[in-house]
Amino acid sequence: MNWPLAAVAQFCASSAISRNATICSELVERAAAQGVKTVFFPEASDFIAESTKESIQLTTSLKESSFVKSLQESARDKRIWISIGVHEASSSPDQIYNSHLLINDEGNVVSVYRKIHLFDVDIKNGPRLMESDSTRSGDIIPDPVLTPIGNVAQQTCYDLRFAELSIAQRHRGADILTFPSAFTVKTGQAHWEPLLRARAIETQTYVIAAAQIGQHNSKRSSFGNSMIIDPWGTVIARASESTTPSLAIAPIDLDYLEKIRAEMPVMTHRKNDVYPKIY
Repeated sequence: MNWPLAAVAQFCASSAISRNATICSELVERAAAQGVKTVFFPEASDFIAESTKESIQLTTSLKESSFVKSLQESARDKRIWISIGVHEASSSPDQIYNSHLLINDEGNVVSVYRKIHLFDVDIKNGPRLMESDSTRSGDIIPDPVLTPIGNVAQQTCYDLRFAELSIAQRHRGADILTFPSAFTVKTGQAHWEPLLRARAIETQTYVIAAAQIGQHNSKRSSFGNSMIIDPWGTVIARASESTTPSLAIAPIDLDYLEKIRAEMPVMTHRKNDVYPKIY
């Protein structure tokens, strides 16, 4: 059987929203031309700002976002599904959401996940990165969405470190876990691939992780290494180390997924009489 193709897209976003939209639309076109059914973009694909103030100034509602409209048009035009991380205005003028959208092949936003775990690090005599200064945490885990490649469950970047969320999504029927990200270089070098492979192995799902790469501005750079991992924990596609916008493509074989789950049924071996079940 010819299993449907998924692609991870990788690029270096700047604060120029129109530029980022053009890059994403071009990557959608390239993916569609190669027969991809669903393409996955990084966290903050709409922009990466130089300051909290600029980030808040650039953020709009999803309905008002020219960037989101551009991607909806691309999805509709190329008949392809899109997963993408964007900024979204909240009811507070001083806080925004870090949101992950699923757009179907008709151009409709069918699911919005707002990042639950915020990256707050304040190291003495070291870096201070407090996402909660400007970002409001989400509090809803949306159910997986049926797409042409399987049931896709949404997360974002730092959520990767919290296995409970992935286990909950597996219980809800996820075939694929997604982690649009902008990992720092230091944490990426140490933890990115081990964490992604662990989530795939423990939940027996495909993991699709699109990541920002390169120097966004004078204050921020990202690790890259976008990849697709199968339910056995094998990396089956990896993006180039270049900062040039790129794709990595792999088939999503749900028969293989079911074979792994049947041969090693870890979810039925969980001792929920000893510790709580995660929903």
